[in-house]
Amino acid sequence: MSGEWEEAELPVGYRLEFRETVESTNDEAREAGRAGVEAGWVLVAERQAAGRGRRGAVWVCPAGEGLAFSVLLRPEEGKALWPRLSLAVGLAVAEALERFGLSAEVKWPNDIWVGGRKICGILVEAGEDFVVAGIGINVGVREFPGVLDQSATSMAIERGEAPPRVAVLAAVLERLQVWAPCIGGRFDELLRGLRERCALTGKRVRMNAGGVVLSGEVAGIGDGGELLLRDASGLRKIVQADEVRVLP
Repeated sequence: MSGEWEEAELPVGYRLEFRETVESTNDEAREAGRAGVEAGWVLVAERQAAGRGRRGAVWVCPAGEGLAFSVLLRPEEGKALWPRLSLAVGLAVAEALERFGLSAEVKWPNDIWVGGRKICGILVEAGEDFVVAGIGINVGVREFPGVLDQSATSMAIERGEAPPRVAVLAAVLERLQVWAPCIGGRFDELLRGLRERCALTGKRVRMNAGGVVLSGEVAGIGDGGELLLRDASGLRKIVQADEVRVLP
């Protein structure tokens, strides 16, 4: 294990495994889930050969600069509630980043923003009896290629220096331990935290929802965790959407 991670202290209930290179931490975690590995297994990788975001989008995580990891969960709640885990993970990451002096917002459904720029991507995937939460955080990144230079940021850029990645990981896991059990009972508390940090409320957006392109003003987050979009036809409840873009 890399020296940086050898003495990592994680919250009780989590077990860390570090690998220099994997295809995808989520793919490895899914294999662990199918093999019966207990909840709380955390895989951190320095490099991902085939890291990805939602809908198969490529996720790039520079070695030594980004924090890429996946957490294996086995929720007690019924599968119908598992999609809410994306919201729980988003809130956990936002609160963790706030501990390092950053004002973080949740861009529904799966990104974390600081200052209107993406600092973290989240990919939650379900198996037969488990869920994998993949998280990629720009910790020490100083430069981004191409168009990302205008849309992405990092903890190092925002703070002037990068915090230890081990400390960031521990903070995220601690908050995840609080919010993951709230997808059933106490979901109102989870929603309250999300609504306070919703990056899209009050903004005009365009999105692809089920193959239909929609645009309108975001009215907030509904009682089931859905995005509320107000357009010419009225108030829509958006459960899933791709390419949610804020309009000028």
